[in-house]
Amino acid sequence: MFSPDMTTFLAGGTGTPKLLAGAGDVFDPADTTVVCNTGDDVEFGGLFVSPDIDTVLFDGGGVLDREFWWGIEGDTTTTHDELERLADAAGIPEGPRYLDADAQTSGRDISRWRRFSGAREFMTFGDEDRAVHVLRTSLLDEGESLTEVTRTLADAFDVPYDVVPMSDDPVATLIHVEERADPMHFQEYWVGERAAPTVADVEFRGADAATAATAAVDAIREGPVVVGPSNPVTSLGPMLALDALREALDETRVVAVSPFVEDDVFSGPAADLMAGTGREASTRGVADAYDFADAFVLDAADGTDLDRPVVRTDTRMDDDEDAERVARACRDALAEVGA
Repeated sequence: MFSPDMTTFLAGGTGTPKLLAGAGDVFDPADTTVVCNTGDDVEFGGLFVSPDIDTVLFDGGGVLDREFWWGIEGDTTTTHDELERLADAAGIPEGPRYLDADAQTSGRDISRWRRFSGAREFMTFGDEDRAVHVLRTSLLDEGESLTEVTRTLADAFDVPYDVVPMSDDPVATLIHVEERADPMHFQEYWVGERAAPTVADVEFRGADAATAATAAVDAIREGPVVVGPSNPVTSLGPMLALDALREALDETRVVAVSPFVEDDVFSGPAADLMAGTGREASTRGVADAYDFADAFVLDAADGTDLDRPVVRTDTRMDDDEDAERVARACRDALAEVGA
């Protein structure tokens, strides 16, 4: 049976974390690296929040709230609730409150139009969750890189695989929408606006100046690589915007799981984002976007004919058993391309 010595997963959103949750009996966690998207990262009230990293850390540590695939299960929200009460009492208007233009790019180099005032939190942070952000921000302030801090947190949560960010430098996913002139951060679009605005374009601000993390590049080159059913635009797009990561993907064996069944998406805003950026919102559109992928895992009901090897299975993942089935299909697809 084919079994790669090392495997790298590219993670963003909830698709790949769901796959990882059942992959431990297929891909040895000790020989697994997870490269996380950081384009969704934000600052609230001076705290650096890395949602895609935290989803992997919390689930790998067995504490993720799987009802929402966000935050820590059973967490309290005392601090968040008190902030809301005080803001109401002070008459502070509701809604996202971006810091001004100078504050977006000054001070500690963690910003690229992703800094928000903590006077209003349109994202809910639990108290234990907030402690993670305090520690992350403090260690960054002490001079550690995001790669170093992420590994420290992974050790604290006893995560069984290596977790690294795509870059130690700031990259912000900004959504340009038809309803207003200024772009909005992805978290405002997805969490604050519930993906209601019409997508006109997507920008990865800071990607041109960012350097891919050495650990991420090395892991991808060592490969093979599994791309889970994450959002191709906002989960994988920031990674692909980094030249070194894109070049590394071209040099290794890659299998990707489609988040679509033909033109039906399983969940999230992937279809709107694909269409808004001029891509076909379908499995074929994903294959076009992932020209570096050597093979695909598609749903058994997906009849899309691709020009690369395809392994089909039921790709819906409602529990870890489902995820293990999809992980085995990924292993079979990698075997077909000789990874």
